[in-house]
Amino acid sequence: METNYIEKERYERAVKRVKQIKGFYTHALVYLVVNIAIVILNVQNLKPGESYFQIQNFFTAFFWGIGLTAHGLSTFMPEWIMGKNWEERKIKEFMEKEKNKWE
Repeated sequence: METNYIEKERYERAVKRVKQIKGFYTHALVYLVVNIAIVILNVQNLKPGESYFQIQNFFTAFFWGIGLTAHGLSTFMPEWIMGKNWEERKIKEFMEKEKNKWE
């Protein structure tokens, strides 16, 4: 009985992990598509002789890139940010608080 519970818990963690990774890949794909579209629009709107390398042409890519980097770090390096088994420790902590609350 306990083995089935452990296997089910492992499966649920794996499903959650796959969803996190899929979410990051989706975010990265949208980032690329939108920023390529912005580059194309900016190039089309350049005046003759005007350089593309102006600061306003890079705002979206830069600031969204910071967000994408943070998303990537939280997806692929959760131990680095929160420490190993942080989520499990927090769940146990909240369960213990809830248990003590009703005693």
